[in-house]
Amino acid sequence: MTWLADDRSRLATERIIDAAGELFTARGPAAVSMGDVARAAGCSRATLYRYFSDRRELQLAYVHREARRIGATVSRETAAVDGREARLVAAVSSALRHVRGTPLLAAWFGADGAAVTADLVASSEVLETLGLGIVDDPLAARWLLRVVVSLLLMPGRDEAEEQALVERFVAPLLAASV
Repeated sequence: MTWLADDRSRLATERIIDAAGELFTARGPAAVSMGDVARAAGCSRATLYRYFSDRRELQLAYVHREARRIGATVSRETAAVDGREARLVAAVSSALRHVRGTPLLAAWFGADGAAVTADLVASSEVLETLGLGIVDDPLAARWLLRVVVSLLLMPGRDEAEEQALVERFVAPLLAASV
């Protein structure tokens, strides 16, 4: 019967994260309280705190889940791209496009979510792991994530300019460092 309890726990966690995601999108990640999430998920605050010790842990769980989803999509889209630099440019472009095209994630890069997002990215091992899916060096992966987050927080004029920035400045540096 342990498997049943584990399955219920997983489903409850997903329901809470889904409810939090909807609230983060509607209000911005910084404006959502644990009480708001409990009400939206249809559970008590005590139940919510059984799964997530605080708001930061809940935010991190949400960001990790979405980052893994985006990372898998980026990996699939760029697997057939030949050449390290070309694959890196394609991966960054793909990540930017998918984050911006997903309302549940785009809210994290607006004025209300920027500080929370920067804090989570700076401390997140899962996000670092996503960078390692593109480059092999852990320090380079962390730097690459900072570049992607910077482009999400301060976009270029258009997609072509961002691609040119990555092609000219990011890809050659990362290719030379590995």
